[in-house]
Amino acid sequence: MNRFIEGVTYKLSDFRYSYPPKLVAKYPAEPRDSARLMVVHRDTGQIEHRIFRDIVEYFNPGDVLVLNDTRVFPARLWARKEKTNAKIEVLLLRELQAENRLWDVIVDPARKIRIGNKLYFEEGLVAEVIDNTTSRGRTIRFIFDGTNEELYEVIDRIGTPPIPPYLKRKAESRDKEWYQTVYARNRGSVAAPTAGLHFTEGLLDRLKAKGVEIAYITLHIGLGTFRPVEVEDLTKHRMDSEFFSISPEAARIVNGALERKGNYVFVCGTSSVRAVESSVTADNRLKAGSAWTDKFIYPPYDFKITQRLITNFHMPESTLLMLVCAFGGYDLIMQAYKVAIEQEYRLFSYGDAMLII
Repeated sequence: MNRFIEGVTYKLSDFRYSYPPKLVAKYPAEPRDSARLMVVHRDTGQIEHRIFRDIVEYFNPGDVLVLNDTRVFPARLWARKEKTNAKIEVLLLRELQAENRLWDVIVDPARKIRIGNKLYFEEGLVAEVIDNTTSRGRTIRFIFDGTNEELYEVIDRIGTPPIPPYLKRKAESRDKEWYQTVYARNRGSVAAPTAGLHFTEGLLDRLKAKGVEIAYITLHIGLGTFRPVEVEDLTKHRMDSEFFSISPEAARIVNGALERKGNYVFVCGTSSVRAVESSVTADNRLKAGSAWTDKFIYPPYDFKITQRLITNFHMPESTLLMLVCAFGGYDLIMQAYKVAIEQEYRLFSYGDAMLII
């Protein structure tokens, strides 16, 4: 099934496919675990069509589920520029220094924003532009009298989630709930780990009752998840760096499954895969710790930690699709995508799911 033949080099155009725009899911399934689930068997090439809540059947007692517990913050804000009152979109990328309230942001329209400009948000929040980083990037400092927690609360009230541009709609109030996993804890992402959106509290309880252990890790997803690959030669593409953290407890749980015969490590989402595959010991075990990763996974790739993969259906030519093809095998995954389109699976962030075993 796999086209991982020695000497074969994959190019950007290998990951191109077409899809009817009507299949792009603009809203999530309700309840979350009622989404469809395609199950892809790597050993036989078999494809099953199930419902996401059926995923429990594919776990055995002692298996481990790795989940990314990052929390999306509503990173898209609107401001007025001092004096001209021009409306400016401000997209928060990451907090640089909490004590000085410094943030990396993208502003639009960027040509109007210079160092020294002040930006006025709702609820009296003010920021000053203190540096240029890229053509649209700026460093801003929030001018705020309260605590950092109070600043985050203001941002949560006035911001909206930066939902993917391909949804072609404005963020709605319920996106703050929809675009967040039920187990989100550690604030820091501008995009959701979307494979995890399908889990409900009840479904997680069923997995635990079956004897499945859950290992929570954190990788804060940046805007780079939406950034297109612009080079045909994949070796020349550079991923944006993202911060991840793996606790000693998570490493212990995962390594226990790796060492037990008959148990598997199920990794939920490409962000979780990048985290665990970026933190591997010399004897191919998961290493605890925190770091930044710009790991780019595309075929062929030798996975050290990930044994089963839960994912969504991804955009053509995306690094996410490339990772999935690296895990499932190029030919098999591209065939599965063809079947998904024929069977009218719902695509992308709010769409249906795939389990590769």
